[in-house]
Amino acid sequence: MKVRIAAVQYLLRPISDWDGFENQVRFTLKAAAEYKPNFVMLPEIFTSQLLSFMDQNQGIKDAVRRMHDYTPRYMELMAEIARKNNFYLIAGSHPNLRDGLLYNTAFMFSPHGEVFMQDKIHRTRWERDKWDTTAGDKLHLFQTDYGAISILICYDIEFPELARLVCEAGADILFVPSSTDDRQGFWRVRYCAQARAIENQVYVAMTSTVGNLPVEGLGMHYGQASIMTPSDFSFSRDGIAAEGVVNMEQVVIADVDLAALAQNRLNGTTIPLYDKRRDIYENPVEIVSARRGPRHP
Repeated sequence: MKVRIAAVQYLLRPISDWDGFENQVRFTLKAAAEYKPNFVMLPEIFTSQLLSFMDQNQGIKDAVRRMHDYTPRYMELMAEIARKNNFYLIAGSHPNLRDGLLYNTAFMFSPHGEVFMQDKIHRTRWERDKWDTTAGDKLHLFQTDYGAISILICYDIEFPELARLVCEAGADILFVPSSTDDRQGFWRVRYCAQARAIENQVYVAMTSTVGNLPVEGLGMHYGQASIMTPSDFSFSRDGIAAEGVVNMEQVVIADVDLAALAQNRLNGTTIPLYDKRRDIYENPVEIVSARRGPRHP
């Protein structure tokens, strides 16, 4: 089965009201829809664009919690767009309150009108210290019309155990919505996403916020969307099916073949998804001293 993925490099620019946000989202996703994708992905916390017109006098911790007031509008808008265009929409992530706790949650909207959620599991220092978010505690594997997929939000892709768990459960594609403010942060996420594609023989789609906002901690962004493959003869030479231009507003498109993925997992040059020595992982690490002993005269 061939699957078309559209990863949106979303440009964060100051807006004056909700209508400014909705208009940009509709314009961007209309452009993506013209390519007839099966999946469309927006970046992590791209809804932080709303903070550019919200009162921040009480501090960023208070302001980000008031973003929850826009959650019903956000969900209605994204659900409508997914149904209208007949694609699965991984609508980035959005800060939302549940039982008084703030979560950074990726919402996925199906073309059938369903909504699914994946909370971010590992928080960055900024999310802990400045936003005071709560960590998610459950991974999901979503069985879609176009293969099994999982969502690992930004920092979560830097923990290989998470990707291995969902890939052993059957994931074909990992979606990684991210948001990074500097080049180093972007490359941490990108290199780890590429590694997850290789070590799990899985497709990984990643996208980032670009642009800037007059908001504490969100002033600058460095990003690039990419769709990555295992590194073998069946795929693109560098393991990159498509990638965008750094820090430009655009939509990155690639077709991936789930049949080629299944074949590679069985007959690839290497098959790391299945070659894992589980018996070794059950053994404790043996600590051996290799220090030089005391010198004698």
